[in-house]
Amino acid sequence: MRRCYLVCYDIRDARRLRRTHKLMKAYGEAWQYSVFYCTLKAIDRVRLENALRDEVNLKVDQVLIIDLGSNEESARQSTLSLGPGLPEEESGMVVI
Repeated sequence: MRRCYLVCYDIRDARRLRRTHKLMKAYGEAWQYSVFYCTLKAIDRVRLENALRDEVNLKVDQVLIIDLGSNEESARQSTLSLGPGLPEEESGMVVI
């Protein structure tokens, strides 16, 4: 079963910040530069955590992984954005 997560990070080094952002783009959609919304299976959640542990400096950097539950629609609807809206949900369909 997939669960929804909000992943936020504060990385102190520019190189690690770029690498962390690139890593996160493989797992979810950017809501802000250092805030990602991810819908992950349990194994992917573990893989993400391990990849982040390898990338960040745990002595000075911080990563928050917030479990929003299993209902994706509810997780998206419960989000309030002040200012420009959140990106549209990707449909997963490709039209050729």
